[in-house]
Amino acid sequence: MPKKFTYAKAGVDRKIRTESKKALQLLKETHRFSHHGKVVQLPYGNIFPLGEKRYLDLAIEGVGTKVLVAQLAERYDTIGIDGIAMAVNDVIRSGARPLAVVDNIHAQVSNPKLVEEWIKGIAKGATQAECAVPGGEIGDVSEIIKGLTEGKGFDMVVASIGEVAHEKVITGRNIKPGDVIIGLRSSGIHSNGISLARKILFKQWGGKYEPNDIPDGLDREIVHEVLEPTRIYVKPLLKVAEEVKVKAAVHITGEGYAKFDRLTKFSEGIGFEFNNFKPQSIFKLIQETASQLNSKITDEEMFRTFNMGWGFAVIVGKAEKDKTIAVLEKTGVQAEQIGHVASSAGIRILHGNKRIFLR
Repeated sequence: MPKKFTYAKAGVDRKIRTESKKALQLLKETHRFSHHGKVVQLPYGNIFPLGEKRYLDLAIEGVGTKVLVAQLAERYDTIGIDGIAMAVNDVIRSGARPLAVVDNIHAQVSNPKLVEEWIKGIAKGATQAECAVPGGEIGDVSEIIKGLTEGKGFDMVVASIGEVAHEKVITGRNIKPGDVIIGLRSSGIHSNGISLARKILFKQWGGKYEPNDIPDGLDREIVHEVLEPTRIYVKPLLKVAEEVKVKAAVHITGEGYAKFDRLTKFSEGIGFEFNNFKPQSIFKLIQETASQLNSKITDEEMFRTFNMGWGFAVIVGKAEKDKTIAVLEKTGVQAEQIGHVASSAGIRILHGNKRIFLR
């Protein structure tokens, strides 16, 4: 019998992470030092006031083990886009406009050629997000960071700060049964679930393929398919928030669609049902390759780990559906209704004649 292969077996144990995050409660004591008023809790983070009518949203994110894929591909000019994307896509969930980003890169060696390539990606991502990069830091920590190739190991973390007016905050509250969930198309695997994907796809980590193989269903080398940068959703989200009442905004990352459960703490008596998925070929390849390696990645695990084709989502009232899709598509992003808010608790996914329960 094939053995189940999970994100936990790939090195990312959700249960341990959830338990570890309980330590974050210790930080609440620091909220009393907010100089201009109360820190406001939102479904996916907190914002703090700067004056009477505006808030700042501060987020920090990394690109995880996607740095290893960059090393495998020997291409370093796109990973900075991922770093920017992960940070600014988190900031906009509150409705905030990213104002600036800063990067912190830990390098095995700060090789000038590598540094230039990293910065190229950061500059390109910041341009897409229309925010400044007023600073950053690169530290040489060869005793901590090792790479696939000697001298090329690195880790990248990006922080972003954004601003939102009091009346424009996307709170996650007042979500009602019948509200619609609009998905914004992803560019592929983005920067989540990479630890699982690497260990199935690449021989380097015990998987099936060499980096430059082109498996059936793909039209380019597999390493470049996985390396495709995370899409930046700043312009689409801010534009739609100007014209439509957005009740919630969700960056679909490492928890996949289980992430929607956090909204139930802010709007009671609801659940979620998804029924429209068009996953790119890479997701099918991951699952099929696992089977060829005598492993099994369940459908549930796929939807708990990957974006499955939709990298971001907004929840709006049913009457706003058509307008929301029209506004989003004018910004150049493919947008479709991917589900609705249900009156019964839980997260249900209808896909390929299967009914999958995440909660």
